[in-house]
Amino acid sequence: MFLGLEWYWWLVMIAALIISIPLKISFLKWRSKQKQGKKKELSGKWGNDE
Repeated sequence: MFLGLEWYWWLVMIAALIISIPLKISFLKWRSKQKQGKKKELSGKWGNDE
């Protein structure tokens, strides 16, 4: 027992961490693409260059 948790709980937490990191990275990439698409959409509308 380490820090009051059984060994299998540590395996569960490590597995959740391993799964969540790639999902977070892919979500951040998707989100940045969405923001860039909105910027492009807004810049061409009404002649704004912002």
